[in-house]
Amino acid sequence: MKAGNVLVIDDEADLVELVSYNLKKEGFAVDSACDGDEALKKIRSEKYCLIILDLMLPGMTGIELCRIIRNDPDKGSVPIIMLTARSEEVDKVLGLEMGADDYVTKPFSPRELIARVKAVLRRTAEKPVSEKIITAGDLAINLETYTVTRKGIPVKLSATEFRLLTFLAERKGKIFNRDRILDAVWKDESFVEPRTVDVHIRRLRSQIEEDPDNPRYIKTMRGVGYYMDGKI
Repeated sequence: MKAGNVLVIDDEADLVELVSYNLKKEGFAVDSACDGDEALKKIRSEKYCLIILDLMLPGMTGIELCRIIRNDPDKGSVPIIMLTARSEEVDKVLGLEMGADDYVTKPFSPRELIARVKAVLRRTAEKPVSEKIITAGDLAINLETYTVTRKGIPVKLSATEFRLLTFLAERKGKIFNRDRILDAVWKDESFVEPRTVDVHIRRLRSQIEEDPDNPRYIKTMRGVGYYMDGKI
């Protein structure tokens, strides 16, 4: 895996220095920003392979910045790892629902963060190899361009959401529990919790379903798991 340019966004100078040092040891180029406004200017002018984003920033919050990035047609697919000093479940879920690919709770070891960075980059770099376009009702999933449309209108998905949708769409009608989905989409990432699957399914539904509370595409078999409706 070729190392690229990573943007670290945090207002703690010591943490930025520590993270930057360890990323550079792994061959990454590193840029940094101490608040959301500075970060947004850099994101719009530079190309990054991954963003490490603190949840609690002065001024614009990390959640708000994540939302802005995900809604940007040019920068919206860049992988994001969210950092948070709080361990409450609600913060983790909120970050994932805004489009973060992963989260790390402070304090963390540099080794854990580097492992997460490599895992996210490996996951987002792997494009499915099969037919070029998968269709499901009004959805069209293009495996060459890594894009999704519904009724011809582009749908903004993160790389992880795209992999999740593709996994289910390639196996219409088959039901998968959380562990099976984790194995397929997140592969060997030992840090990812089963709860992450639920959050990504919910966010994916909010992007592709006309009525996320009554999904047409991604269905739930209670007590079993999730599946793409095979009748579509």
